[in-house]
Order: sequence, then C-alpha cells, then structure tokens
Amino acid sequence: MVGNVSDGDRGPHPQPASPEQQRQPEALNEGRSRNMRANRRANTKPEVALRSHLHRLGYRYRKDHRLDLPGGVRVRPDIVFTKRKVAVFVDGCFWHVCPQHGREPTRNEWYWSPKLRRNVERDRMADHALAGAGWRVVRIWEHEALDDAVERVRFVVEHAFDVKEAP
Repeated sequence: MVGNVSDGDRGPHPQPASPEQQRQPEALNEGRSRNMRANRRANTKPEVALRSHLHRLGYRYRKDHRLDLPGGVRVRPDIVFTKRKVAVFVDGCFWHVCPQHGREPTRNEWYWSPKLRRNVERDRMADHALAGAGWRVVRIWEHEALDDAVERVRFVVEHAFDVKEAP
C-alpha cells in the first residue's frame, strides 16, 4: 500500500553520532558475544564452590538474598548469614577490578571503563550501607584459594559479635 509503512519496514535506523551515545558496543564477533552472554550474575563457579564447602561444614545461609537497608538501599550479597548479620560477596577479578588481576579493557574502553568504575563504586556504597546497618562484610576474590576463603568466612561468622563497637 502506498503511504502506509508497516512496523517491519521503517527504513534505515538512525545511527548514533558517537560511540558514547550507544547503549552498548557491537560484539567483536559471535564467539565473543556468546562468551559475554554466558557470564552469570549469580551461581558462578567460585561462589558455588564456596557455598558447597560451607554447607558441608554445617553452615546454613541464604544465597543471593536481597537486603533492604535503611535509606532505601538494596543490596544482594552472594551469601547471607541473616542471624549473624554477615554478608559475603564473591567478586570476579574483571568485573570488580581486582588489584592483582584487574586490567584496563583494550576494546570499547569508552563503554567498559565507566562500567567497571561504577561496579567498584557500587561495591563501596554497599559495604558502607551494610556496615552502617550493623552488618559485617566479607569480600572474596574469585582467584582466592577455596580453603582461605572458607576460613575467612568462618572467622567472621563465628566472631561477628566478639568485637564491641565503642560508644
């Protein structure tokens, strides 16, 4: 029909003027795209290994449990010991800019650098909000040895209330 344009035939889509105006970069190739889609927010291998080990030791916890903190702050730790008020995060080296293994992105820096910086800022804000609400925070890097990570979590869970805050 002349004069009518169907939804599927709108002509060329306007292109952003600069890369900064794009929501996210174009995938380098299908393999990279598949790899990025496979990244998980929860239930990563290091997180599952830590949870399994803690569970075998008799610890019970909530996983990926949202905490609504004062001031409207919402935080979703990977492992939460609600009774002891201990929040555990298992951070990926790339996504949370590990001081040992984190590196600057080499492609699409305009997109990745601010995104990674926001991740780190969000981590610090979550730590501050949790501490302000009386929680203990444990951050584990994905590269840490499992036994070391388990020992750190166990220590904090078992001694969370040993240190009294000064009035």
